[in-house]
Amino acid sequence: MSKTTFSPAAPPDGFYGLLQIVLLLGLMALARIKSIEQLRYTTPGEWGKLLGLDRIPEVRILREKVKYLADEGQISAWEAALSQEWMANESESAGMLYVDGHMRAYYGSQTKLPRRYVARQRLCLRGMTDYWVNDQLGRPFFVISTPFTSGLLAMLRNEIVPRLLNDVPGQPSAEQLETNPYWHRFVLIFDREGYSPIYFKEVWDNHRVACQRPIINIRVKIGR
Repeated sequence: MSKTTFSPAAPPDGFYGLLQIVLLLGLMALARIKSIEQLRYTTPGEWGKLLGLDRIPEVRILREKVKYLADEGQISAWEAALSQEWMANESESAGMLYVDGHMRAYYGSQTKLPRRYVARQRLCLRGMTDYWVNDQLGRPFFVISTPFTSGLLAMLRNEIVPRLLNDVPGQPSAEQLETNPYWHRFVLIFDREGYSPIYFKEVWDNHRVACQRPIINIRVKIGR
């Protein structure tokens, strides 16, 4: 379990507490069990041994526990606390951040999400866009999901940069930034979707945040 001082409210009193529920959900992800319903076809006793118990909760009980945790409205706060903890533990990696957007297609019929272009399928499909903020090694700090199609540039300006200004540890002080005009608070790296010289200047002048765009698919011709 994380050492963060924030945790969601525990479920009501019962045999299975917050630790057992979170651990079970994590083990389900490792075992590629994609839904709580699939637990009906597992061996409760064998899974219970992994939790240090005689058995895991039945499907109805687990659904009630998960619904309670989700209905508390604290998931976003818990995710933010975990992100801040990871950045504090990896402060050297938090100075250079990679931002990338991935479209997650939705094939259901419960809601009508906006359509967006999916490059790998060359189609316009309904879905959500997940904007991941990763460190230099590709390890994620947090993700922001949105059904809107405003684009990476709008997400950087309205959501990602304001959050990073508050969360990234070890930022230089205002006096240090004034002394050295080349110092920056942190570096953002993203693809061509967020490319905008106007925004680069805006975020540098207002927040002293540097932006870079990686150059990929470079082909060098070497003559004989």
